[in-house]
Amino acid sequence: MTVMVDVKAPAEQEGTQAIVKTWFKAVGENVAEGDPLVELETDRVAVEVAAPAGGVLREILVSAEAEAPPGAVLGRIDEAGEARATDGAASAVATPQTIPSTTGPAPAPGGRADPVDPEHRLSPAVRRLVVEHDLDPAAIVGTGKNGRLTRDDVMRFLEATPPAAFAKGPQPAEPSLADVPAPGAPDAPAGRLVPHTSMRRRIADHMAQSVATAPHVTAVFEADFTAIAAHRAKHKAAFAAQGVNLTYTAYLVAASVAAMAAAPTVNSRWREDALEVFDDVNIGVGTALGDAGLIVPVIRSAQTLSHFGVAQALHALTEKARTGALAPADVRGGTFSISNHGVSGSLVASPIIINQPQSAILGVGKLEKRAVVRTVDGVDSLQIRPMAYVSLTIDHRVLDGAQTNAWLTRFVETLETWPFE
Repeated sequence: MTVMVDVKAPAEQEGTQAIVKTWFKAVGENVAEGDPLVELETDRVAVEVAAPAGGVLREILVSAEAEAPPGAVLGRIDEAGEARATDGAASAVATPQTIPSTTGPAPAPGGRADPVDPEHRLSPAVRRLVVEHDLDPAAIVGTGKNGRLTRDDVMRFLEATPPAAFAKGPQPAEPSLADVPAPGAPDAPAGRLVPHTSMRRRIADHMAQSVATAPHVTAVFEADFTAIAAHRAKHKAAFAAQGVNLTYTAYLVAASVAAMAAAPTVNSRWREDALEVFDDVNIGVGTALGDAGLIVPVIRSAQTLSHFGVAQALHALTEKARTGALAPADVRGGTFSISNHGVSGSLVASPIIINQPQSAILGVGKLEKRAVVRTVDGVDSLQIRPMAYVSLTIDHRVLDGAQTNAWLTRFVETLETWPFE
C-alpha cells in the first residue's frame, strides 16, 4: 500500500522570499526520517528541511532556484516504497545539486580524521559554497569544532588555491561583456561576468523593496566614546575570562534600548491601518559575510538583559553567523537594527537601508581620535577624544525630525555618561 507523505516548506519564514537552493536526494532514492532533504534560502538565512518520514523520494514538486512559499509542498515521500532507478521523466523533474563525493571526513587540524563527525555534515552556508565552487570538502582543512569545516575555511581555501587546481573537467570560456559596449562608449574595455549568488539576489530584492516602500531620511550626530572606552578597558578581561568578547557593539545595543524610552515609536512597524509599537526591543546586528552578503541575527528582548547578557548574546550570535550555524529563529522578529559600518572604515553612510518592516536603523561610523572643544571649570580647552558619527535613518511615514533627534540625543547621552564602575 502506497503511503505518500508531503515534504513542506516551513509555515513561517524570515526574509522577503524563500527559494529552493539544493535537493540532497534525487527522485527514487531512499531517505531516512530526520535526514536533511532540501535546503531553502532567503535573503537572511539558509535552512534545511528534514525528511518528515523514511521511505523513497517519489516526487520533487519545486525544483532548485524555484520559489518556495511558506507551507508549500516541495515533494513527496513514499513511506512503503523501495528505491528504484529513476526513469527519464523522473530525472527530468528532479535535477538536484549534490555535494561532491568525498573519500572520507575532512581532516581536522594537523591532518587527523574527525572521529566525532564521520559523515562530515556541512552547515548550509558551507554546503552552498562547496556546491557553487565545485569543491571536494575532503581537500579542505577544517578548523571548527571537531575539525568541521567553517565558511572561513572554505573562503581561505578559495583565496589560496588557483581555480585550475580544483576545477573538474574542461572549463567553458569566461563570459565577457566585450560584445556589449556601454552606450556612447563603443571602445569601452571588456569586463567579466560574476554570476549573482541566490543570497545576493535575495538581498538585492529586499533592499529595492525597502527603498520603494519607505521614504528614507537620515539624521547624523557625533558621539564621544571616552566613557565606554574606559569602561571596556576595565572590564574586557573579566568578560573574556567568562568566554565572552566585550565589543563596542554591546554598548551600542544597550544605548539603543535606553534611547527607546525617549522615542518609543522608533521601535515600531508601519501598517496600513495603524502603527504597531513593540514593547520588546529585538535588536538585529548586521554581520558581514564577505562577498556572500550580510545577515542580521537578532538579540531578543534586549531590554531585559544586563550588559553582560547583551555581550554574551552578541558573542554567541556572531559566532553562529560566521560559521553558518544560524537557525531561522536567530534572524526572526527584529524590531530595530544596527549597522556598525565603521568597522570597515567608513565615517558616514547615508542612507542606510531600513530592514523592512522595521521603522529605523542605527548607523555607527569609524571610531577615531579627533580634536574637540570641551569646557573644563568654565574654560574651553582643545582635547583629543575617541569620536564617531552616529546616524538614525527613519521611515518618514512613521517618524519625524523631533522623534529622530530625541532618540539620537538620548543614545549619545547614554554613551557619553556611561558610569565607570
